[in-house]
Amino acid sequence: MELFLSQVSVWSYAFATVLHGLFALYLGIAWRRGRRGWLLVAAVVLSGGWAAASWGFALTGWIWLFQLGNLFDVLRQAAWFGFLVAMLLQNASEADGNVAALAWPRPAMLAIVALAAGGVACFTLGIPLYGTPMRTWAATSLASSVFGLVLLEHFYRSVPERSHWGIKPLTLALGGLFAFDVYLFSDALLFTRLHPSVWSVRGFAHTLAIPLIAVSASRNPEWTFRISVSRHVVLHSTAMAGTGLYLTLIAGAGYYMRYFGGEWGQALQVALLFGGALFLGVVAFSGAVRSRFKVLIAKHFFAYRYDYRTEWLGVTQALSAAGDGLTLGESVVNALGDLVESPGGGVWLKDAAGRYSQQARLNMPHCGMQVGDDDAFIRFLLEKEWVVNLEEARAGVNFGESQPVPAWIGEVDDAWLIVPLISAGSLIGFVILLTPRTPVDVNWEVLDLLKTAGRQAAGYFARMQAAEALLEARKFDAFNRMSAFVVHDLKNLVAQLSLMLRNAERHKDNPEFQADMLDTVRHVEERMRGLMAQLMEKTPINQRKPVPLTPLLEHIVQSKRLFRPAPVLVSGGPDLAVLAHSERLERIVGHIVQNALDATSEHGSVSVEVSRSGNFASIRVADTGSGMSAAFIRDQLFKPFQTTKASGMGIGAYEARQYIHELGGSLSVESEVGAGSCFEIRLPLAHLPGGVDGEPAAKQT
Repeated sequence: MELFLSQVSVWSYAFATVLHGLFALYLGIAWRRGRRGWLLVAAVVLSGGWAAASWGFALTGWIWLFQLGNLFDVLRQAAWFGFLVAMLLQNASEADGNVAALAWPRPAMLAIVALAAGGVACFTLGIPLYGTPMRTWAATSLASSVFGLVLLEHFYRSVPERSHWGIKPLTLALGGLFAFDVYLFSDALLFTRLHPSVWSVRGFAHTLAIPLIAVSASRNPEWTFRISVSRHVVLHSTAMAGTGLYLTLIAGAGYYMRYFGGEWGQALQVALLFGGALFLGVVAFSGAVRSRFKVLIAKHFFAYRYDYRTEWLGVTQALSAAGDGLTLGESVVNALGDLVESPGGGVWLKDAAGRYSQQARLNMPHCGMQVGDDDAFIRFLLEKEWVVNLEEARAGVNFGESQPVPAWIGEVDDAWLIVPLISAGSLIGFVILLTPRTPVDVNWEVLDLLKTAGRQAAGYFARMQAAEALLEARKFDAFNRMSAFVVHDLKNLVAQLSLMLRNAERHKDNPEFQADMLDTVRHVEERMRGLMAQLMEKTPINQRKPVPLTPLLEHIVQSKRLFRPAPVLVSGGPDLAVLAHSERLERIVGHIVQNALDATSEHGSVSVEVSRSGNFASIRVADTGSGMSAAFIRDQLFKPFQTTKASGMGIGAYEARQYIHELGGSLSVESEVGAGSCFEIRLPLAHLPGGVDGEPAAKQT
């Protein structure tokens, strides 16, 4: 038994020493000056010294450590007395300023501390002042503990009732410690010896008081401590403590059944343990129980219901994670619902027609209810920006200028709260939350948090709608760009047909002209079909493949042979190939050739030349036409929708350079007014299997 008690005392005071040391270190770091804070730190430090001396005595049995612990015990109580007296005087000063009426606590404290110190001295020196040295020490320590209870009671009564919430944990902690000492020293005074069991667990008792002291320190910033108690730590610690207590009770009941249940004992024990474990699992995974527990902790342990930093980070994380299994609307319902323990709800957003319809839902059935933006309740949400509690509204509580509950709310089963989604002064939608898992007091704190979170969610919805509108605008822009290019090509084809019709008057009886005319019509028809296919996205225009340049340029020159002057192709070596889209590249080069023809008189010349320059193919289109100035080339030539032609669109040169850059090439221009122009296209050669880069195998030497 003595071995058991010695082990209990070792662990008891070891825990007390370590935790008091850590708590003192934390308070020292959090201390921001002030006498009350200093006294609190001193009380915790001296309590740690007392626990350390008692731990040493439990380990070694050295009596001088026990006597040192008694001295620390007196100093510890003196620090607590000083803290309570300072709080009493502060409360009196704040109440009526009459500090003189509380003149007794300070001299009484000094007298009691001196008495307790004398008792320790008598016990240490063996002076039997009151029967025996042990009885003398026990009597003075008992008087000190009783004085502590009296002082604590006066302190609690001096605090206004509205402030009791902040000091209740401290009052319970110190009251429990003083009451424990009253029992310990009363027993010692009666029986002239310390009860070993009670003395052994004294360290555990002081350790259990530390969390309550910490809670009070965090609730009273005027003590000049910057202390924050984590809600998650309190929640999980309380849950673990409750689980441990529950399992202990189940184990004790099982033990009782096994040894007192006869032949049914073991079977009843197994059944009880299984049922207890199953019930614990049901409770642990129950959302309703978890919600009730969170509400209970927030209501009774903290001044504010929410840890706003944690809640804000949680809402932001939930909204930012949209797309990871949940849509943005579902994420918004989940984030807002978690704030008030609601299991789900729905999001109504405004469409282009000005009607609000359900766009997302979570744990609720689909609802086809729609409401227009001219509805009185919608105008109320926009003007007041209030979170509407439908339970209060149904109970007859007006929520604004006799505004009744809208009839369409009846189509949503279990509707509880309506949170407006307002962004930039516009009501983009609202969220309807379902009845919570546990009763929730919807006070100003809850409403403000929901309103603020609703604004953040509205910002996300506004950005989503803006992104969708931008994507739609980009699609139309891409379609319009393609349409502009197609119209530009159609203009060139119309020009070819017009030229053919003008020449038909003179050469309609010429068989060669008739054959050329049929070829031109066939070519125009093929080109028009290709353009329509591209416009309808039936033929992707970015499918690249090796394109031999000589046949392509021959086809371009052949299609322009009716113009005057007729273009001339000059081949500078073996056939070369580039990676491109054949029809688009033909259109680009054909546009440059057409511009050269338009700028050159009938007596001039237009030439097209292809050659190799390293790993690039070079296409040069030269003319002896009117030419261009350097300023025109720099400021206007490649700008879209800028042209000097009466019937031009101003996008041909722009499209040519854009496409050539897409292929990894370049387009350069040399021109002089009155002397002509030269356009050079440089494109990377294609890597052809079985041949040199850019050259088909049949052309190799």
